[in-house]
Amino acid sequence: MSLSPHAALAAAVAVLVAANVLNNRLAPSAYVLTSVVTTGVLLALFASAGVGWSQAGLGRDAARRGLVWDLVLVAAVAACYLVLALLPATRELFLDRRVGDAGQGRLVFEVFVRIPLGTVLLEEVAFRGVLYGLVRAEHGVVWATAVSSVLFGLWHVLPSSGISTVNPHFERIFGTGAAGAAVAVAVTVVAMTLAGALLCEVQRRSGSLIAPAALHWAVNGLGFATAYAVIGGRG
Repeated sequence: MSLSPHAALAAAVAVLVAANVLNNRLAPSAYVLTSVVTTGVLLALFASAGVGWSQAGLGRDAARRGLVWDLVLVAAVAACYLVLALLPATRELFLDRRVGDAGQGRLVFEVFVRIPLGTVLLEEVAFRGVLYGLVRAEHGVVWATAVSSVLFGLWHVLPSSGISTVNPHFERIFGTGAAGAAVAVAVTVVAMTLAGALLCEVQRRSGSLIAPAALHWAVNGLGFATAYAVIGGRG
């Protein structure tokens, strides 16, 4: 089956909407499975559009170029988290109730399974790979970055619906009522749109989807591990 880039783009967005609802409302327990299957569907849609894989950061030399970026980006995030965790003024940023009293088994699962396969794989293939590549092939880098980043921001509406209550610091900023929750969602969408633009630029500069994926994993995975360490240290 062959699709035009625009038709493939529309189909990819529809698939992502369905995956977002499944992961956040209808079947959250199947999060990793849904994400992996959705990733496969998106890659098939991209292939059907006849767009070169290099547009999505998946060209022949992408892995080699991405590895150099990986080490630098992961080390930079790790260093930032270490400083933030050690400073009393910023340590409370890691008091995430979603980490709670997680045991070592959950720590390993989150950092090495759920985050890389359930979150990073799908979101990077979707937003910095498939969507970015389809738009870039037709309309260039600026439009690709804008479309991908805005959609990435909107992707976080459902998962951020309760974010104002997961951290005491957020509760003080946003409050716990409906108005505070709405503001927290809006702030999250804007922040994730900006983060999406940064990740698109990392993909463009490195020529590899592996580079933004490494940065994404470092932010989420090392963030969970740091929160685990901070909360455990307080206990």
